[in-house]
Amino acid sequence: MRICRFEHQGRTLAGLYEDDYVVPLNDSEDTCVLDFLPGGSRFEEATQFRSEEKLSISDIRLLVPNPRPNKLFLLAGNYAKHIEEGGEIAAERAETFPYVFMKPPTTTLTNPGDSVRIPGVSPNHIDWELELGIVIGKGGKGIAEADALSHIAGFTIFNDISDRKFRPNPDRKERPKDQFFDWLHGKWHDSSCPSGPCIASAHTLVDPQNLAMQLRVNGELFQDASTAQQIFPVTAVVEFISSFVTLEPGDMISTGTSAGVGNTTQTYLKPGDQIEASIEGIGTLVSPVIAE
Repeated sequence: MRICRFEHQGRTLAGLYEDDYVVPLNDSEDTCVLDFLPGGSRFEEATQFRSEEKLSISDIRLLVPNPRPNKLFLLAGNYAKHIEEGGEIAAERAETFPYVFMKPPTTTLTNPGDSVRIPGVSPNHIDWELELGIVIGKGGKGIAEADALSHIAGFTIFNDISDRKFRPNPDRKERPKDQFFDWLHGKWHDSSCPSGPCIASAHTLVDPQNLAMQLRVNGELFQDASTAQQIFPVTAVVEFISSFVTLEPGDMISTGTSAGVGNTTQTYLKPGDQIEASIEGIGTLVSPVIAE
Protein backbone atom coordinates (compact mmCIF):
# COMPACT_ATOMS: atom_id res chain seq x y z
CA MET A 1 0.00 0.00 0.00
CA ARG A 2 1.31 3.41 -1.01
CA ILE A 3 -0.16 6.63 0.37
CA CYS A 4 0.19 10.00 -1.34
CA ARG A 5 -0.90 13.55 -0.73
CA PHE A 6 -2.29 15.52 -3.65
CA GLU A 7 -4.17 18.60 -4.73
CA HIS A 8 -7.34 18.33 -6.80
CA GLN A 9 -9.89 21.02 -7.59
CA GLY A 10 -8.56 23.29 -4.88
CA ARG A 11 -8.51 20.64 -2.14
CA THR A 12 -5.59 18.81 -0.56
CA LEU A 13 -6.37 15.14 -0.04
CA ALA A 14 -4.79 11.79 0.80
CA GLY A 15 -4.96 8.87 -1.60
CA LEU A 16 -3.78 5.42 -2.57
CA TYR A 17 -0.97 5.86 -5.09
CA GLU A 18 -0.93 3.59 -8.16
CA ASP A 19 1.73 5.16 -10.46
CA ASP A 20 -0.72 6.31 -13.16
CA TYR A 21 -3.62 7.27 -10.90
CA VAL A 22 -4.66 7.84 -7.31
CA VAL A 23 -7.73 6.68 -5.38
CA PRO A 24 -8.90 9.38 -2.94
CA LEU A 25 -9.06 8.13 0.66
CA ASN A 26 -10.89 11.09 2.14
CA ASP A 27 -13.09 13.98 1.13
CA SER A 28 -11.85 16.59 3.60
CA GLU A 29 -8.58 18.39 4.09
CA ASP A 30 -8.09 17.73 7.80
CA THR A 31 -6.43 14.32 7.54
CA CYS A 32 -2.70 13.69 7.68
CA VAL A 33 -1.27 10.90 5.50
CA LEU A 34 0.32 9.42 8.63
CA ASP A 35 -3.19 8.56 9.83
CA PHE A 36 -3.40 5.97 7.03
CA LEU A 37 -0.04 4.32 7.78
CA PRO A 38 0.85 1.73 10.46
CA GLY A 39 0.16 3.20 13.89
CA GLY A 40 -2.24 5.79 12.46
CA SER A 41 -5.86 6.21 13.49
CA ARG A 42 -7.17 5.26 10.02
CA PHE A 43 -4.67 2.55 9.08
CA GLU A 44 -7.18 -0.31 9.19
CA GLU A 45 -9.61 1.74 7.13
CA ALA A 46 -6.95 2.28 4.47
CA THR A 47 -6.05 -1.41 4.24
CA GLN A 48 -9.70 -2.33 3.65
CA PHE A 49 -10.64 0.66 1.48
CA ARG A 50 -12.35 -0.06 -1.83
CA SER A 51 -13.43 2.55 -4.36
CA GLU A 52 -14.09 2.81 -8.07
CA GLU A 53 -12.99 6.44 -8.14
CA LYS A 54 -9.68 6.97 -9.89
CA LEU A 55 -7.98 10.27 -10.61
CA SER A 56 -5.36 10.32 -13.33
CA ILE A 57 -1.93 11.58 -12.31
CA SER A 58 -2.26 14.13 -15.12
CA ASP A 59 -5.37 15.60 -13.45
CA ILE A 60 -3.86 16.13 -10.00
CA ARG A 61 -0.83 17.76 -8.45
CA LEU A 62 1.23 15.46 -6.25
CA LEU A 63 2.53 17.02 -3.04
CA VAL A 64 5.25 16.15 -0.56
CA PRO A 65 3.58 13.26 1.29
CA ASN A 66 4.77 14.39 4.73
CA PRO A 67 5.36 18.13 4.35
CA ARG A 68 6.18 19.31 7.88
CA PRO A 69 8.15 16.77 9.87
CA ASN A 70 9.41 18.04 13.19
CA LYS A 71 12.85 16.74 12.26
CA LEU A 72 14.48 15.91 8.93
CA PHE A 73 17.70 13.92 9.38
CA LEU A 74 20.05 12.81 6.61
CA LEU A 75 23.05 10.50 6.54
CA ALA A 76 26.38 11.18 4.89
CA GLY A 77 28.55 8.33 3.68
CA ASN A 78 26.32 5.29 4.22
CA TYR A 79 27.30 3.44 1.02
CA ALA A 80 30.90 2.22 0.73
CA LYS A 81 31.15 2.78 -3.03
CA HIS A 82 29.97 6.38 -2.69
CA ILE A 83 32.64 7.02 -0.06
CA GLU A 84 35.25 5.42 -2.30
CA GLU A 85 34.23 7.42 -5.39
CA GLY A 86 34.96 10.52 -3.29
CA GLY A 87 38.52 9.32 -2.73
CA GLU A 88 38.20 7.87 0.76
CA ILE A 89 38.19 4.35 2.17
CA ALA A 90 34.93 3.27 3.82
CA ALA A 91 35.22 2.00 7.38
CA GLU A 92 33.29 -1.05 8.51
CA ARG A 93 30.19 -0.57 10.63
CA ALA A 94 31.91 -1.90 13.77
CA GLU A 95 34.68 0.70 13.42
CA THR A 96 32.61 3.83 13.01
CA PHE A 97 29.15 5.42 13.41
CA PRO A 98 26.66 7.18 11.09
CA TYR A 99 27.33 10.78 10.15
CA VAL A 100 23.99 12.57 10.59
CA PHE A 101 23.06 16.12 9.60
CA MET A 102 19.78 18.00 9.17
CA LYS A 103 17.99 20.13 6.58
CA PRO A 104 15.32 22.78 7.23
CA PRO A 105 12.19 20.93 6.07
CA THR A 106 9.93 23.91 5.35
CA THR A 107 12.25 25.38 2.69
CA THR A 108 14.04 22.29 1.31
CA LEU A 109 11.22 19.74 0.94
CA THR A 110 9.91 20.00 -2.62
CA ASN A 111 6.84 18.44 -4.24
CA PRO A 112 7.12 15.71 -6.86
CA GLY A 113 7.16 17.41 -10.25
CA ASP A 114 8.10 20.79 -8.82
CA SER A 115 11.40 22.33 -9.82
CA VAL A 116 14.77 22.09 -8.17
CA ARG A 117 16.08 25.65 -8.36
CA ILE A 118 19.75 26.21 -9.12
CA PRO A 119 20.81 28.80 -6.50
CA GLY A 120 21.97 32.11 -7.92
CA VAL A 121 24.48 32.52 -5.10
CA SER A 122 26.38 29.37 -6.15
CA PRO A 123 25.08 27.88 -9.42
CA ASN A 124 27.88 25.78 -10.89
CA HIS A 125 28.26 22.61 -8.80
CA ILE A 126 24.77 21.39 -7.92
CA ASP A 127 24.55 17.60 -7.62
CA TRP A 128 21.99 14.86 -6.98
CA GLU A 129 21.80 12.12 -4.33
CA LEU A 130 19.09 9.45 -4.52
CA GLU A 131 18.21 8.19 -1.03
CA LEU A 132 15.72 5.92 0.73
CA GLY A 133 13.70 7.85 3.32
CA ILE A 134 12.30 6.54 6.59
CA VAL A 135 9.05 7.95 8.02
CA ILE A 136 8.71 7.43 11.76
CA GLY A 137 5.30 6.20 12.94
CA LYS A 138 5.71 5.41 16.62
CA GLY A 139 8.14 7.71 18.39
CA GLY A 140 10.57 6.86 21.11
CA LYS A 141 14.04 7.17 22.53
CA GLY A 142 16.56 4.38 22.98
CA ILE A 143 14.89 2.21 20.33
CA ALA A 144 16.68 -1.13 19.96
CA GLU A 145 17.68 -2.20 16.45
CA ALA A 146 15.58 -5.35 16.87
CA ASP A 147 12.48 -3.21 17.50
CA ALA A 148 13.16 -0.44 15.00
CA LEU A 149 10.89 -1.67 12.20
CA SER A 150 7.88 -1.46 14.53
CA HIS A 151 8.55 2.29 14.87
CA ILE A 152 8.54 2.92 11.11
CA ALA A 153 5.32 3.93 9.35
CA GLY A 154 6.72 3.77 5.84
CA PHE A 155 9.36 4.68 3.30
CA THR A 156 9.70 7.38 0.67
CA ILE A 157 12.24 8.76 -1.81
CA PHE A 158 14.52 11.72 -1.18
CA ASN A 159 16.86 13.52 -3.54
CA ASP A 160 19.49 15.19 -1.36
CA ILE A 161 20.43 18.02 -3.72
CA SER A 162 23.94 19.17 -2.78
CA ASP A 163 26.14 22.13 -3.64
CA ARG A 164 29.57 20.52 -3.91
CA LYS A 165 31.65 23.69 -3.88
CA PHE A 166 29.70 26.25 -1.88
CA ARG A 167 32.15 28.83 -0.59
CA PRO A 168 30.59 31.86 1.12
CA ASN A 169 32.79 34.96 1.21
CA PRO A 170 35.60 33.83 -1.14
CA ASP A 171 37.93 36.47 0.33
CA ARG A 172 37.47 35.17 3.86
CA LYS A 173 40.15 34.41 6.39
CA GLU A 174 40.36 30.63 6.53
CA ARG A 175 39.44 28.85 9.76
CA PRO A 176 39.89 25.16 10.65
CA LYS A 177 36.20 24.26 10.31
CA ASP A 178 35.47 26.17 7.09
CA GLN A 179 35.52 23.07 4.88
CA PHE A 180 32.96 21.23 7.01
CA PHE A 181 30.57 24.18 7.16
CA ASP A 182 30.93 24.84 3.43
CA TRP A 183 29.79 21.23 2.89
CA LEU A 184 26.97 21.54 5.42
CA HIS A 185 25.66 24.88 4.17
CA GLY A 186 25.76 23.47 0.64
CA LYS A 187 22.99 21.09 1.69
CA TRP A 188 20.56 23.83 2.70
CA HIS A 189 19.61 25.67 -0.49
CA ASP A 190 15.89 26.19 -1.07
CA SER A 191 14.25 23.24 -2.94
CA SER A 192 17.19 20.97 -2.12
CA CYS A 193 15.15 18.01 -0.87
CA PRO A 194 12.52 16.73 -3.32
CA SER A 195 10.41 14.03 -1.67
CA GLY A 196 7.76 11.55 -2.83
CA PRO A 197 5.85 10.61 -4.87
CA CYS A 198 4.30 8.67 -1.99
CA ILE A 199 5.00 6.79 1.23
CA ALA A 200 5.11 3.00 0.89
CA SER A 201 3.58 1.48 4.00
CA ALA A 202 6.00 -0.47 6.19
CA HIS A 203 3.46 -3.32 6.42
CA THR A 204 3.78 -3.96 2.67
CA LEU A 205 7.37 -2.89 2.03
CA VAL A 206 8.70 -5.30 4.63
CA ASP A 207 12.35 -5.60 3.54
CA PRO A 208 13.91 -2.15 3.15
CA GLN A 209 17.37 -3.71 2.72
CA ASN A 210 16.73 -5.24 -0.68
CA LEU A 211 15.43 -2.41 -2.88
CA ALA A 212 16.81 -1.49 -6.29
CA MET A 213 17.64 2.22 -6.71
CA GLN A 214 18.20 4.14 -9.94
CA LEU A 215 18.65 7.81 -10.80
CA ARG A 216 18.62 9.25 -14.29
CA VAL A 217 19.33 12.77 -15.54
CA ASN A 218 17.83 13.52 -18.96
CA GLY A 219 17.34 9.78 -19.42
CA GLU A 220 20.99 8.88 -18.72
CA LEU A 221 21.51 6.39 -15.88
CA PHE A 222 23.92 7.66 -13.22
CA GLN A 223 23.03 5.80 -10.02
CA ASP A 224 22.23 2.08 -10.11
CA ALA A 225 22.44 0.39 -6.73
CA SER A 226 20.59 -1.42 -3.97
CA THR A 227 19.78 -0.59 -0.37
CA ALA A 228 21.53 -3.87 0.43
CA GLN A 229 24.77 -1.90 0.02
CA GLN A 230 24.14 0.30 3.05
CA ILE A 231 26.82 0.23 5.73
CA PHE A 232 24.23 1.02 8.41
CA PRO A 233 20.85 -0.56 7.60
CA VAL A 234 17.57 1.18 8.32
CA THR A 235 17.17 -0.45 11.73
CA ALA A 236 20.66 0.50 12.86
CA VAL A 237 20.09 4.11 11.78
CA VAL A 238 16.91 4.34 13.87
CA GLU A 239 18.71 2.83 16.86
CA PHE A 240 21.65 5.23 16.55
CA ILE A 241 19.67 8.45 16.21
CA SER A 242 17.17 7.50 18.90
CA SER A 243 20.01 6.74 21.32
CA PHE A 244 20.45 10.48 21.85
CA VAL A 245 17.42 12.13 20.20
CA THR A 246 13.75 11.43 20.88
CA LEU A 247 12.12 10.46 17.59
CA GLU A 248 8.57 11.73 17.10
CA PRO A 249 5.79 10.57 14.78
CA GLY A 250 6.37 12.04 11.34
CA ASP A 251 10.13 12.57 11.76
CA MET A 252 11.99 11.57 8.61
CA ILE A 253 15.44 10.11 8.06
CA SER A 254 17.20 9.97 4.69
CA THR A 255 19.61 7.05 4.69
CA GLY A 256 22.45 8.15 2.41
CA THR A 257 23.28 7.82 -1.27
CA SER A 258 25.05 5.28 -3.45
CA ALA A 259 27.85 5.71 -5.98
CA GLY A 260 27.07 7.61 -9.17
CA VAL A 261 26.76 11.22 -8.05
CA GLY A 262 27.64 13.90 -10.59
CA ASN A 263 30.64 15.21 -8.69
CA THR A 264 32.63 12.09 -9.59
CA THR A 265 32.61 13.00 -13.29
CA GLN A 266 32.19 16.76 -12.81
CA THR A 267 28.67 16.48 -14.22
CA TYR A 268 26.44 19.00 -12.49
CA LEU A 269 22.78 19.96 -12.78
CA LYS A 270 21.80 22.87 -15.00
CA PRO A 271 18.54 24.58 -15.94
CA GLY A 272 16.52 22.45 -18.34
CA ASP A 273 17.63 19.11 -16.87
CA GLN A 274 15.15 16.56 -15.59
CA ILE A 275 15.90 14.12 -12.76
CA GLU A 276 14.11 10.80 -12.32
CA ALA A 277 14.84 9.10 -8.98
CA SER A 278 13.36 5.62 -8.52
CA ILE A 279 13.28 3.09 -5.70
CA GLU A 280 11.68 -0.32 -6.03
CA GLY A 281 8.37 -0.62 -4.22
CA ILE A 282 7.93 3.15 -3.88
CA GLY A 283 7.93 4.74 -7.32
CA THR A 284 9.67 7.49 -9.29
CA LEU A 285 10.29 11.03 -8.08
CA VAL A 286 10.53 13.42 -11.04
CA SER A 287 12.18 16.85 -10.64
CA PRO A 288 12.77 19.37 -13.42
CA VAL A 289 15.62 21.84 -12.90
CA ILE A 290 15.39 25.60 -13.37
CA ALA A 291 17.46 28.65 -12.52
CA GLU A 292 16.53 30.46 -9.30
